[in-house]
Amino acid sequence: MSFQESPRHSEEESFYMQCRAAYLAVFRSSLTNITSKQQLCRALQQAGRNPSQATLTKYWTTKTSKLNFDDFCEILKCERKTEEAELERAFKKMDVNGDGYITHSALEKALTTRGEKMTAEEISAVFSIADINKDGKLDYVEFCRLLVSTVEQCQKAALEQLEADAKLKKQNFGSQLCSPPSSSVPSAAAGATGSAESESTPKKDSRSSSRPSSGRSRQSSLSNSASMSSTKTSRIPEPPGLQEWQHSNMRGCFFVENDGSISSLQYLLHVSHTTNVYLTIQPLSLRPEKPFSLMAVDTALFVMSPGETKDNSTLICFTESKDKEKYFWKGELKEGTYHLLPFTSGCRLKKQSKKSPSSKPVELVYRTDTGELDLTRELREVLSNIFDVIDLDGNGLISLEEYNFFELRTSGEKCDKDAWAVCKENFDMRKNQLTRQGFMELNLMEATEKEGDPADLWITLEAMGYNHLLELVEACPFQIDVYCEGTQPSLQPHVLESGHKLLNQAIQKSITARTGAKALKGHDNVLIYTYRGENRISSLIANKTNQKVTVHVNNEQSKNCCSSRGLTVFAVEVPARTKMVCQHVLPIKEKQDWTYNCVETILPDT
Repeated sequence: MSFQESPRHSEEESFYMQCRAAYLAVFRSSLTNITSKQQLCRALQQAGRNPSQATLTKYWTTKTSKLNFDDFCEILKCERKTEEAELERAFKKMDVNGDGYITHSALEKALTTRGEKMTAEEISAVFSIADINKDGKLDYVEFCRLLVSTVEQCQKAALEQLEADAKLKKQNFGSQLCSPPSSSVPSAAAGATGSAESESTPKKDSRSSSRPSSGRSRQSSLSNSASMSSTKTSRIPEPPGLQEWQHSNMRGCFFVENDGSISSLQYLLHVSHTTNVYLTIQPLSLRPEKPFSLMAVDTALFVMSPGETKDNSTLICFTESKDKEKYFWKGELKEGTYHLLPFTSGCRLKKQSKKSPSSKPVELVYRTDTGELDLTRELREVLSNIFDVIDLDGNGLISLEEYNFFELRTSGEKCDKDAWAVCKENFDMRKNQLTRQGFMELNLMEATEKEGDPADLWITLEAMGYNHLLELVEACPFQIDVYCEGTQPSLQPHVLESGHKLLNQAIQKSITARTGAKALKGHDNVLIYTYRGENRISSLIANKTNQKVTVHVNNEQSKNCCSSRGLTVFAVEVPARTKMVCQHVLPIKEKQDWTYNCVETILPDT
């Protein structure tokens, strides 16, 4: 079954259309940014959501200045639609008589004293609409039915307007404004070595589509096409005598952030003199007896030599070859200190939609027969896995430095030496490092201090990538191994990078250094770089003009492909004099051949 024909793709296409319809009911174009919390609220309401102030604040923080259409799509994936039964349950709590009605005074008292308080004028406005019989009582069952029905009618009208408006169908697509984006879909790096394929024109697609077919008919389009063989699984030999080489390894973890970007620790590698080096990175299965669902996540390692500033750092190499889940590089490194930058494309590690409230969260704590609080077996197993992730050097103990990377991830604060000394007095430690048992004791103390309230525990678990079923879905542990033939490598954690400036620079250089540029027809100063490796395809847009350009990207003719953007059709706004990673593509099924066929088109200014 091809990518276009899969049921999942049809479902995503329908979801995408609903997102666009809701967005365009509020904004003139889906290339228009959301610039305030009020605009976000209006757009979410148009999409059938009923966002609380807490929900809005979660997505519109003090650091947020704008959200784009892609951000909006990801928010809708996380926030479920308001359902009639849910509304009825909320009103039923105010129905003191249980007769299906609420008086004006009861409604006013409830909505002005609890939760997100409404004004008397707002409540009167609601009552004037909902008091159908004009008897001073609200039939809330009928009101909920009316409300949901109205929302559905508004959504249907928005969809019909979108279908009827030819201009909107042709010109409005999702937009991502930077790379790696601060929005919901993370950017990605280049793949393994490969030569550029010849340019070809895609065949006409006879299938009808609710989305724009592409800019194939426009003058300013560029078609890139490549047929890729299935990923090779044959074992590639390691360097001779590798077991005699000096070895250092370090663990880490990719984390999906709330905005959909991916962060991880970055490392420093020091080699004391010129030597042959063998670098590898691969997903880390913490419990070999259990299959690890994220083992298919792609990984890569970029090696940068620091310059006087981050802007003039030099890309030395990156892991271009693959052996099963392991990506590796063999070569020579000169004496010096290097940045090691872990990377995953985001094609197979993405922000997950929230589970339905019908899925009951796993219990984290319980009362023993003596009435004391204790951690459940399920939580202890997950905490043991988390311990292994933050035990970066794998020595079975957590140092203060390792613990602080964990603290920065989960709370945003560091533990100082005085606080660490307090930990030493209360929890099991060895050589001034926290043991696995001590880590359990620390988490039990946090639960005990909250009298069994698991809220803080859930904050920690969610920050580490776990959902409420204790499934690891938004993080992927990995391991880096460095072998040097003639010297002992020194590998140390450096920084928990969320901005990815240095990594993005490495990604861009890895693409532009290995492939030539093609100009969009009629736009000699807008260039597309398409890097084709053995396992990954990456593209970059270079805008050499003095004004921003909007490039429409269409992957509808691709087969067995998944994009880091999460969409088959989207648009990218590239600021003036800027290079941006456009997308990264992997095969959906690695054991099958895959076809990359992308059409890039300049969209006219609107």
